[in-house]
Parts: sequence; structure tokens; C-alpha cells
Amino acid sequence: MSLKKQYLKTRPVCKVTFRIGKPAAQAVNTVHLVGDFNAWDRQATPMTALKNGEFTAMPEYQFRYLYDGCRWENDWEADGYVTNGVDGENSIVRV
Repeated sequence: MSLKKQYLKTRPVCKVTFRIGKPAAQAVNTVHLVGDFNAWDRQATPMTALKNGEFTAMPEYQFRYLYDGCRWENDWEADGYVTNGVDGENSIVRV
């Protein structure tokens, strides 16, 4: 098992990649990353199974800004965007 932290030079962001090696994963079929960042939801963050038998995950947080209690805005420099199923997209920050 390992954590890889990558601090970006262009922004004050740290990307964290979680990895479980093949010996630690043994013969499991699925692994989920569970913690404070996903409210300890056991299904929220499935890790990706790699061809070499390892599992990896890079969690994301979705967010938006609420102006004056009525207007939603996304961050222009977000790491990405995802459809929110309500009224457009949410910003994504990868940590």
C-alpha cells in the first residue's frame, strides 16, 4: 500500500494517489477507498483495478460557490467539471 503526493507547481494543490499493490490486494475483485472525504460511504470511491493486479484511486471533491445565497458559480481554475444532475456542472478539485 502506498500514498503518492504530487504538489503542483502552478497552483497550491496537492494530488494524492492511493495504491494497493498486488501482494496486499491478494485475490480480491474490488477495493473501495473510504474516509472523511466521502463521508465514510463504502461505495462512493471504487478503486481502479490495474492489469498488473494493483488497485489505484485519486479522490475528488465536487464544489461550487454560492453568491448572495441564490446564484451558483463554478471555479474557473478547477481541476475539472462534472454534471451535477440538477442544474449544470460542479467544479472538481483533486487532492
